Amino acid sequence: MWRLLAFIGFLAIVGAIAGAVFFMGGFYSVAATGEDTGFIGKATDWAIGQTRDASIARHATETPPASLDDTTTVQAGARAFNERGCVHCHGAPGVMWSKFSEGLNPDPPDLIKDLPEDAEPKDLFWAIKNGIKMTGMPSFGAIEVPDQEIWSIVAFVKKLPSVSADDFKSWTAESPPPAAPPPAVTPPG
Repeated sequence: MWRLLAFIGFLAIVGAIAGAVFFMGGFYSVAATGEDTGFIGKATDWAIGQTRDASIARHATETPPASLDDTTTVQAGARAFNERGCVHCHGAPGVMWSKFSEGLNPDPPDLIKDLPEDAEPKDLFWAIKNGIKMTGMPSFGAIEVPDQEIWSIVAFVKKLPSVSADDFKSWTAESPPPAAPPPAVTPPG
């Protein structure tokens, strides 16, 4: 029995050394243009995905301060989603993502099609506020976007699959500039 355990331990040590040589020796390509094929690519994608999901699940603890179904909040979220540049990578109803986002690896999710229905608001809030390492997802908290605005983006993202292109366009349309005040009249004299 001890020989079997010693052999398993030996294989684990050899595997760890081989993995360290492979990754630390530069044999694994980190190029965004490289395809993640074969066992190593698939295993790496799986490990990174599992690490991301477990990290978000452990750290995402905040709850929405108000209902995310409020129409005003959803519309404010649509404006923030548009103004903060989220549309460039994720697209929006009637809006294609920007060409540069096609060079990101991993691809940014199409939130209209790829967002799971059971995505937790607390997880979305955490990801938006903190960003995701080794992706193009920035930290909105690092640039001091207020939590209330981030929650409005979460409200919009949760509703995104059911938002029409016309609604998104009207919610994000620039409001007309305020009218100029009338010229001041100076009394003669």
